[in-house]
Amino acid sequence: MPFMNLIPEIKPGQSVELLKELHILTRDGKLNQDSRRKLKQVYHLYQFIEPLLKEVQADHPDIQLVDHGAGKSYLGFILYDLFFKQLGGGSHIYGIETRDELVKRSQELAKKLDFPGMSFLKLSVAESIESRLLPDKVDVVTALHACDTATDDAIRFALKKHARFIVLVPCCQAEVASVLRKNKGQAIARDALTEIWRHPIHTREFGSQVTNVLRCLQLEAHGYQVTVTELVGWEHSMKNELIVASYKDLPRRRPRERLNEVLNALGLEELEQRFFATP
Repeated sequence: MPFMNLIPEIKPGQSVELLKELHILTRDGKLNQDSRRKLKQVYHLYQFIEPLLKEVQADHPDIQLVDHGAGKSYLGFILYDLFFKQLGGGSHIYGIETRDELVKRSQELAKKLDFPGMSFLKLSVAESIESRLLPDKVDVVTALHACDTATDDAIRFALKKHARFIVLVPCCQAEVASVLRKNKGQAIARDALTEIWRHPIHTREFGSQVTNVLRCLQLEAHGYQVTVTELVGWEHSMKNELIVASYKDLPRRRPRERLNEVLNALGLEELEQRFFATP
């Protein structure tokens, strides 16, 4: 049953039953402060994704979206309720999640709400790359706070599936910081700029920054146009960076060279395969 806009924060046409099941609305249909913030966050992200879906729709009617590290699938259910359920046909949202109880709960909720175009798979992001349960071609890939290397696996998945759009809210990534830390002594002797990450807290912060820079260069090296912005309304989390990549078949040589230069300059050559730039 659509909500009759009695609460101004809720978008017209949004299902009350869905919002209650997601615990965004209380059982008596009210919003508390915490759920209001959660709804604001998901809607804010939705406004970035909706135009991308419309671009895909202008080319072909059936849209394939894969949401990595789906968790409780707030984003997937909101996207389906506000956009996908009007499409019909072969449009589909796939939620990828490793926790069995969350996968089962999402499967049950999709069935209860009669959302036939949603599937939930118990897979790691890395496993999903080779899984036959997913289509060969995907239009949109999302990954919100996919921890450690899962964001990079989501990028690898998107590249293999020739995704037109990739939407990332990167999460913690310790791999780069670990390599910086391992090579710190040798680097400090070589270049004064390595003072930037000499102290442990700076190593972690700089590693996080460099990781996202490398991700953007990697995407550009595969022909994507990349924009990076801040997710307003995610104040509870320090991880509020939003990376949106749109495939434009752009020239690849310059970002590929830059990617390799950054890896070499920071002593991160061993991560070349992680941030691979070859087609």
